[in-house]
Amino acid sequence: MTDKAQAPDPQDEELSGQVADAVKGNWVDHLAPSWTRPYLRLSRADRPIGTWLLLLPCWWGALLAASAAGELTLRTAWILIGCALGAWLMRGAGCTWNDITDRDFDAAVARTKSRPIPSGQVTTKQAAVWMALQCLIAFVILLSFGKLAIVLGIASLIPVAIYPFAKRFTWWPQVFLGIAFNWGALLAYAAVAGKLTGAPVFLYLSGIAWTLFYDTIYAHQDKEDDAMIGIKSTARLFGDNTAAWLKRFLTVSIILFAGAVIEALVGRSALALMVAVCGACALGAHMKWQMRKLDINDPENCMMLFRSNRDTGLLAALFLAISIFL
Repeated sequence: MTDKAQAPDPQDEELSGQVADAVKGNWVDHLAPSWTRPYLRLSRADRPIGTWLLLLPCWWGALLAASAAGELTLRTAWILIGCALGAWLMRGAGCTWNDITDRDFDAAVARTKSRPIPSGQVTTKQAAVWMALQCLIAFVILLSFGKLAIVLGIASLIPVAIYPFAKRFTWWPQVFLGIAFNWGALLAYAAVAGKLTGAPVFLYLSGIAWTLFYDTIYAHQDKEDDAMIGIKSTARLFGDNTAAWLKRFLTVSIILFAGAVIEALVGRSALALMVAVCGACALGAHMKWQMRKLDINDPENCMMLFRSNRDTGLLAALFLAISIFL
C-alpha cells in the first residue's frame, strides 16, 4: 500500500502567515486578498485594539473641546471621523516602524517571531515603503485640521520614532508609549478649539497614566522572554508589586481626567459638568474591574484585560459626548 500525497488544506493556506497573537477569526486572515495580508499584519489590522487605544484620546480631546463650546458642529464631526482614519493609518505606520527596529528582538520572542518581517513575509525595504505610504495619506487628512493641529501632528513623529528604542535604555518604556499614544488628545482639542489650554494638557497626562496602566498589564505576557533578551519594561520592574503601581496609575488618571473636565467646562451648566466628570468615574471603575480580574502570571488573562481597555476609553468618551448637549 503506497502513501498518497495529501492535498493541502485550504484553511491552512488561508491562514498561512497568521500572527500568533492575532484576534481569532479576524478579517485580515480570512477576507483580505492574500497579497495584502503581510502589509495589513504589519499595520496590526488583525489586532485592532491598538487603533482604539490611539484613537480614544483623540476623541476625548475633540469631545472635550466640543463640550466646552456647547455644540457639535459639522467640523467637529469631520475631526472625529478624520481622527479615526488617521489613527488607523498612524497606528499602522508606528507598528511598521516598531517592527523594522525590533526585527531581531521579535525573532527571539515566541509571541512575536511570527510577525511579517522576522517570519520573512516582507522585507525591511518593503515595510519601509509601506510605512511611508501610510504616513503620507495620514498627512493629507491632517492638512484639514488647521495650522496648530498640523504642527502638533508633525511634532508627534518625534515620540513615535523614539518609542521602539526606549525598552533598550529605560525600565519605563511605557512612559514613551503614553507620550506617543495620547498625543491625539492635544491634537484633536486644538483642531476643534483652535488653541490649547490647561484642559487638554490634563487630559493628555491622564491618558499617559492610563497607558502606563494597560501597557504594564500587556507587558506581563512577555516578561520571561524579555528577561532573557534584555528588554526592559514596567512589568519586569514592578514584578509582584504590580497591583500597587496599577492603583497609583488609576488614581492619577482619574484625578487628571476630572481636572481636565472641570477646567474646560467652567461656565457650562452644572449638569454638563457633572455628566462629564462621570466620564472620569467610569474610567476609574473599569480600571478597578481590571485590577480585580488580573492575574499577572496568566498571559491570556493579561491579553484579555489589555484588550478590554477599548471599553474603558469608550465609556469616558460617551460621557463627554453626552455633556455636549446638556
